[in-house]
Amino acid sequence: MALRVSQCVFAAASAAAMSSAFGSLNYSAYFYLDTALTLQFLWSMGFACRDIFALRNKKDLHTAPELILIFNIGDWVLAILMFWASCAAASVTIFFRKDVKFCAEYWRLPCTQFELSVALAFITWLLQAVSSFSGFWLLVSLL
Repeated sequence: MALRVSQCVFAAASAAAMSSAFGSLNYSAYFYLDTALTLQFLWSMGFACRDIFALRNKKDLHTAPELILIFNIGDWVLAILMFWASCAAASVTIFFRKDVKFCAEYWRLPCTQFELSVALAFITWLLQAVSSFSGFWLLVSLL
């Protein structure tokens, strides 16, 4: 549950930093990252609610390997999606900051917010990857 709540918090923080940045949705990599972060937040929030419900009602969620397999596939797909989105946004941010020096020329371009959002997105991806590997380990242990 703590892993899912952490994913929600970092995804929400990254999406908030990206969405509040001026002109961020004009660039496709940042729009893709914002979309992936929204999906990540919804996915993790759903699982966090499921885990809280199971803990509160003393239910065992590890009884159906088929269900765990479906959730694990979703975790892996979302982890890959988050990695692609984070890398795309990071490459655009590096391009703006280092290659063409847009951040120095255009003072209205919030490069610091872009960098913060990308860093939080990579942390979100790392947490999602840990969740994916732990789900795979759980699935293998049940079979």
